[in-house]
Amino acid sequence: MVTHTVVNQAPPRVDVDEFAANPALREGVERYDAGWATASLGEVGRLVGSGSFQRDAELANIHEPRLRAFDRCGDRIDEVEYDDGYHRVIAAAVAAGAHTSAWADPRPGANVARAAAFMLFAQVEPGHACPVSMTHAAVPALALSEGLATEWMPRLLSREYDGRLRAGKTSALFGMAMTEKQGGSDVRANTTRALADGDGRWLLTGHKWFCSAPMSDAFLVLAQTASGLSCFLVPRVLEDGDRNVFLIQRLKDKLGNRSNASSEVEFDGTVGYLLGEEGRGVRTILEMVNRTRLDCILGSAAGMRQAVAEAAWHVRHRSAFGARLIDQPAMRAVLADLALESEAATEVALRLARAHDADAPATDAAFRRLATAVTKYWVCKRGPGHAYEALECLGGNGYTEAFPLARRYREQPVMAIWEGSGNVIALDVLRALRREPAAWDAFDAELAHARGRYRTFDAHHDRLRARVASCVAGGAADGAADSSAAAEASVRPLVAAMAVALQASLLIRHASDAVADAFVAARIGPERGSLYGELPPGLDLRALVTRA
Repeated sequence: MVTHTVVNQAPPRVDVDEFAANPALREGVERYDAGWATASLGEVGRLVGSGSFQRDAELANIHEPRLRAFDRCGDRIDEVEYDDGYHRVIAAAVAAGAHTSAWADPRPGANVARAAAFMLFAQVEPGHACPVSMTHAAVPALALSEGLATEWMPRLLSREYDGRLRAGKTSALFGMAMTEKQGGSDVRANTTRALADGDGRWLLTGHKWFCSAPMSDAFLVLAQTASGLSCFLVPRVLEDGDRNVFLIQRLKDKLGNRSNASSEVEFDGTVGYLLGEEGRGVRTILEMVNRTRLDCILGSAAGMRQAVAEAAWHVRHRSAFGARLIDQPAMRAVLADLALESEAATEVALRLARAHDADAPATDAAFRRLATAVTKYWVCKRGPGHAYEALECLGGNGYTEAFPLARRYREQPVMAIWEGSGNVIALDVLRALRREPAAWDAFDAELAHARGRYRTFDAHHDRLRARVASCVAGGAADGAADSSAAAEASVRPLVAAMAVALQASLLIRHASDAVADAFVAARIGPERGSLYGELPPGLDLRALVTRA
């Protein structure tokens, strides 16, 4: 028996061009010299906004990866099975160049175009972005060994996808296996050993506590040799077609990121090949780490965009107490604030992507050294709270797995943990400030471009300069140990102040007056709030909401 007619529910948000619907992303692509990619990004936007792609994203997370350690005869195979939806998602991302297109065609804006494609895919299905990101980041490490680069680089740059473990593939995805039980981020505490076996081969023995995307074709692995911590390329399949020893112990039962398998693995005489200099493993992976940190920012910004888009869709179509939610001032303030955060994250992400291009000015190398770490700390930490507030806009619907924001809420924390959690990143910023003065000079110059328009921003910048000068001087003064301890204890607010200053500087120069006014007032002004929706009075909220 029909007891009621369903009314006042938002229709499904499907068949949307996610690129066209995101003005901050569109404008940033043009601003940072990637306008040539607009047509292809439009294709990606329409694909990821389609009902079929959204369904694949859902299936990839509902039907989670499953470990098959043995075949039916009892032989080890160490394979992970994924839903077909996952394979379709990652195949589309690879075909669009979301992994290595910036390396394959290093023209002006190449990293911006690649970042935009990566963000569009990650906006709808974030789990697959892990191997896509690691493949992108592995390129500079691979380039340190000519022979390995000759063998593997064409496969990394390919836009084909083959999820099977087999010899003779013309494409490849890379993973990483760095951390161990006893060390975590302190990779110098690793105990996995590597012994030379002749003909350039090494044999690795040890345990890795986290190894994501274990069905990747090869992995970058840190292991100890007689000369110290070194980096190795470990293939899953050897040249003769045999499986390398890659013993998957179990898959991690994670809070989020469920479509992406993360595993514990044992190496027992596992074949690897040295990348870079023996004993210089940390140096070998430095640029790789910087690239994956940028992708953490891109992933968090993509999640913020999904959160804003879903919240905006709901409040446009839902009414309560006699009016649409979007027309109610309190809800409009919340949505405007969420949109403001998303736009700031997108703007700084694309600026950083442009700084990674081959034709970027020399000062951008110093700028990105500091700015990437600063932004990784801030944007990735803002992600979970942002997802929660957007989820709340949907009310009870948002808290159910039938809508995508519950999944997003569980997803966002991983970006703040991966490639250095908050304290690790903040201390890296402190180290850069004290050891690499050119990095601060370039960062400070970026902020200075925006001076003269807002007294609030200028005063914030002046205070920041004084704090950095005090921090740097303290590290070189007598009693440096005590001073260093004090600096470490207070480094988080310093990094946060740097991050909002950078975002404000970019929005002042490039965003509309409504966006710039709101960000300066809401993030560094005297009336800034603690939670989303606590905006100072007098801002043009309609303009902010319209951009959402």
